Amino acid sequence: MRPPAPCRPKAGALACLALLYSTVTVPAHAGTLPDRLTLPLADIETSPGIIGHTFKDSTAPTRQWQKAPAGAPNVVVVLLDDVGFGAAGTFGGLVPTPALDALASRGLRYNRFHTTAMCSPTRAALLTGRNPHAVGWGVVSELSTPYDGYLGLIPRSAASVAEILRQHGYATSAWGKWHNTPVWESSFNGPFDHWPTGQGFERFYGFLGGETDQYEPALVDNTAPARRPDRPGYHLTEDLADRAIAWMQQQKSVAPDKPFFVYWAPGGTHAPLQVPRPWIDRFKGRFDQGWDKVREEIFARQKAQGVVPADAVLTPRPKELPAWDGLSADERKVAARLMETYAGFLAHTDAQVGRLAASLQRMGQFDNTLFVYIVGDNGASAEGGLHGHFHEIDSFNGVAEDAAVIAGRLDDIGSPASLPHYASPWAWAMNTPFQWMKQVASHLGGTRNPMVISWPARIRSPGGLRSQFSYVSDLMPTILEAARIPVPKQVNGVAQQRVDGQSLLYTFDAPQGADALQRRRTQYFEMVGNRAIYQDGWMASTRPAHMPWNVLARGPSALGTEQWELYHLDKDFTQAHDLAAQHPARLRQLQRLFWQEAARNKVLPLDDRFAERLSLTNDAGQAQLRPSLTAGRNRFVYYPGAVGINEASAPNLKNRSHTITARVRVPAAGVHGVLAAQGGSGSGWALYVNERGLPVYTYVFAGKRTTLSSDVRLPAGDAEVRVDFAYDGKGRGKGGVATLLVNGRPAGQARIERTVPALFSISEPFDVGTDSQSPVGAYPRDYGFTGEIDNVAFDLR
Repeated sequence: MRPPAPCRPKAGALACLALLYSTVTVPAHAGTLPDRLTLPLADIETSPGIIGHTFKDSTAPTRQWQKAPAGAPNVVVVLLDDVGFGAAGTFGGLVPTPALDALASRGLRYNRFHTTAMCSPTRAALLTGRNPHAVGWGVVSELSTPYDGYLGLIPRSAASVAEILRQHGYATSAWGKWHNTPVWESSFNGPFDHWPTGQGFERFYGFLGGETDQYEPALVDNTAPARRPDRPGYHLTEDLADRAIAWMQQQKSVAPDKPFFVYWAPGGTHAPLQVPRPWIDRFKGRFDQGWDKVREEIFARQKAQGVVPADAVLTPRPKELPAWDGLSADERKVAARLMETYAGFLAHTDAQVGRLAASLQRMGQFDNTLFVYIVGDNGASAEGGLHGHFHEIDSFNGVAEDAAVIAGRLDDIGSPASLPHYASPWAWAMNTPFQWMKQVASHLGGTRNPMVISWPARIRSPGGLRSQFSYVSDLMPTILEAARIPVPKQVNGVAQQRVDGQSLLYTFDAPQGADALQRRRTQYFEMVGNRAIYQDGWMASTRPAHMPWNVLARGPSALGTEQWELYHLDKDFTQAHDLAAQHPARLRQLQRLFWQEAARNKVLPLDDRFAERLSLTNDAGQAQLRPSLTAGRNRFVYYPGAVGINEASAPNLKNRSHTITARVRVPAAGVHGVLAAQGGSGSGWALYVNERGLPVYTYVFAGKRTTLSSDVRLPAGDAEVRVDFAYDGKGRGKGGVATLLVNGRPAGQARIERTVPALFSISEPFDVGTDSQSPVGAYPRDYGFTGEIDNVAFDLR
């Protein structure tokens, strides 16, 4: 059955609904149509039957169970991470993306599609069809505040597209990164309402946080902790593709007429940049010319491919970023290898998308699959700092790495031994031809991402380019219109708030170029104080006051002192010409419009703090910014089975004195294994018993490992292993003295010169009885304790 033509905007709501229902195949005996505006749908009783005393004198009632509208397509949404506009070869970049090429050849490219400048808000807008602040996601959960627009909780009044599709007969699944569960609900104690399985997805396999180690991921299977398969050469992105393909095949094996919705959001290409070395080596030497030249090459390719207009102007490098020629020889070597790793990661990720598409073709499902491939949830990330990092966590802890040291480890970059992120000028290059990058919602480098949509059964002129101004919230209504399902007014007893997005189905048949019909007239943007407002081809933008690579040292708030710029985007594709001085009245009008949209969408109050919001308290240390499982507690006791606890829900050992006490029982044959550990190989601590039965404490930070080891084996019977850490005090990240004690007797002491000031890890957890991801100490993965642990207690001072 051919899907219907889209309802035109002038037709009116009643006419649109009439058109919608006129295309749904309804059995003659079904009576009335289901009320698809109220979910859950009621079952349709086609015959009441006769109820007698026994089955012999009874006639069974008949019912028609709810199904998706006839001919409804499968839906696959692919969302990559931290990929700029100019990275993928399909849009002029230097990284070949053959899967994206193939989908574009059978679908459409979009070169004026926009995201929110950060991951979680983009995902919330995509899934709900609403503006991000309107559903509580003005920023990532780790920076959430008590204000409505920044809570980090999708309200029940904004049901996800997955929930709506599920209740209309779709099978639903999510694979990879989620990052839409508040940090205080991310432990395995729940609650699970804001986990994927509580948001309409029947199947989830991936990770809850913003990033994870590709070789040792922090995995979740529905709502339970999961371990990655123990096989040589494991990589998470391949695992996610394997499982999504298996799930799709199972669905079509068991219920071939039931459509499915797949949300596939891998960690690629978010840091840490990790990919098998052959993929990195494909790009060896390809970026030796540096970011300035690379940007020029990309811009020329973009013009040749027509993904930017012929009159587009390449914007200059911001003065805050260094020139390539100003780097030392070692800095250039490291920077080039980091970029080669990023390129390999993107190419590898695109290859996995190709596997998804190929599986649909093998099953005969590709033609009637709405396949949406979004190349990044924001612009490329500058969070690796001006020179990049071998261990990206060092950036968040304010540690500068030595380029000469890293230059001696080039072959380790991208391997399990590294957690790398490239230099921020590469982010600028990957966002060609735009200014700025991720976090900067005021400028297109932070918000304009490539998108390709394929649906051979519906797109009648494939291979085209679409330049309508669109936004990530448009995807939810697009999917629903494609499935011929209306936006519901009530879901699970809750009235639904307005949908801000507008379906893009009209663009499938729209003409290209200047005559293209464009429905979206207004869109605000805001992220950590960076803000802009778009209306009818014009955009007013604030110039960023805080550089996105300065995660910790951002300085005082700049709110109220920003410099506003004005761009006529219809004639200035790249935001190259600031017209604020020429059109002050238009700028003032757009500024007023921003405040109106900000109030309407819960953007207020603006907040440009960053590191301060990572803390649970405000600057005065008085008010708790968000719920916490640890706030106000100085003593914690953990028992066996306490595994996979994220850092926000674990005892905060940073910047203070503390004691760790493990009470165990040791069999006569001796023991080994981890008692407790936090973080990973790049930054963390571990208390364990080595293969010789000797208690050991290890602390790793900023490339230095401090280890205390007892010279006496842990005796049989009841035993106690304790670490006392005396912090120097007077600030963050200072040193201290660690003392190891066995059954109350000192077994070793050492000074740790620098300690972690902000984060042990973004993704590696706290564990008792094992180390569930990359090993902190000198022991193998899954080094479980072979004795009995009564408990491990923490006392904070």
